[in-house]
Amino acid sequence: MLRMAFAGKDLENVKFGKFLGTGTGATFGPGDTDWTRWAAITVSDIPVRFPKWDAIADRHARIDLEPLVSRGEWSGRSPFRPTGRKPDGPVVALTRARLRPTRALRFWRAIPAVAREVADAPGLLARFGVGEAPIGWQGTVSVWRSTADLTAFAYRQPEHRAVIARTPADGWYAEELFARFAVRDLTGDRTVLGWIDEELTER
Repeated sequence: MLRMAFAGKDLENVKFGKFLGTGTGATFGPGDTDWTRWAAITVSDIPVRFPKWDAIADRHARIDLEPLVSRGEWSGRSPFRPTGRKPDGPVVALTRARLRPTRALRFWRAIPAVAREVADAPGLLARFGVGEAPIGWQGTVSVWRSTADLTAFAYRQPEHRAVIARTPADGWYAEELFARFAVRDLTGDRTVLGWIDEELTER
């Protein structure tokens, strides 16, 4: 945690960057924190490396992504420039939100049912939570076999659809962002990402 507090200097040469704590993805709530795993998300023209972090890590994984769709803001910025391309392979969905303190409890009560749907969704390859703070500044990352699988979950699962429908009326978020990416490359140990497809993990 101390290393995370002073990690900003490692992001000086990127267009946008965040160091994040993670959660297991089982509930996507505050009790889901995984203190053994940390994440970085960066936007840059050239590959970004973190040799100091790699040197102390037991395992690590890296996903190189192409933004396809992005809506909303993160820290007052729109960090991703979507290409609008239609990919024919795996995709990543990133959701990020800053919760309103007065609405947080209501939000967390609605999430467990959605988390159960995600766990059983066809085509899901991996999922985990991310956060800039233990409470209220959080997001989700999920990896899907195809855009069709992601779309089927997002718009056909009843609990997820219900949460989407409630969002404008309940006003949970002070700031939010949703982005979808094509996976250009994936290296390292996929189990770090919470990979659940055993066949693809072994390749």
